[in-house]
Amino acid sequence: MLNFAAIDFEVANFNRSSICSMGVVIVRNGKIVEKIYRLVRPEPEWYSYTMVHGIGLEDTENEQKFPAVWREIDLKIAGLPLVAHNGVYEESCLQTAHKAYDMDYPNYKFYCTWRTSQKVFGKLLPNHKLPTVAAHCGFDLTTPHHALADAEACAWVAMQIIED
Repeated sequence: MLNFAAIDFEVANFNRSSICSMGVVIVRNGKIVEKIYRLVRPEPEWYSYTMVHGIGLEDTENEQKFPAVWREIDLKIAGLPLVAHNGVYEESCLQTAHKAYDMDYPNYKFYCTWRTSQKVFGKLLPNHKLPTVAAHCGFDLTTPHHALADAEACAWVAMQIIED
């Protein structure tokens, strides 16, 4: 894939609208041209997944809510397909956040590196988790569950295994 935006969300709790951080890696002509990491004040604003990603109330209480952050991101990714590892989950987070804030949801085209990895690598890998797939593709994901690190690993994988 040559032109896309790899995206990853971390959520504060089981509600998929509770995005508390997002990472976006923009790829144009097969090269990473921009990396964006933003903390987000989640909705609903309570934390039960801090042990997964290390983000808590003290990190996001002074941050913007999703609509303001997404407007900024959406301008930068306009016209690009989105790529995520477990695209169904990431897309559902994006859709749920749009719904929670009564925002119109554009029909973004999503690609999934997890599903593509299963097709491309099959039983060659012990599993198709992002760190495993990224390592197989030559990327060392040292901080999983950090939205920008995950988005960057996903971009790296997508450039190697997803065809337009």
